Amino acid sequence: MKVRYFAAAAEAAGRDDQDMVIAGTLGDLLVALRREHGATFSKVLDRCAIRVDGAAVGDDHALADTATVDVLPPFAGG
Repeated sequence: MKVRYFAAAAEAAGRDDQDMVIAGTLGDLLVALRREHGATFSKVLDRCAIRVDGAAVGDDHALADTATVDVLPPFAGG
């Protein structure tokens, strides 16, 4: 699956996107991302909205190999 990072999430992850192989749920993916990217990323992730193929889903959502997961920090502005 493709994980795409935006704004502060991209800065904390040190990249704009990455390919991941996770068999399981969105919750499993988030645990793996926290482990891989560390404490600073984890703090940013706590404030982010997560979308799977454009939809808001829960941590128990099963992820397909073809999923696109967007990590979206809060955006300022009008």
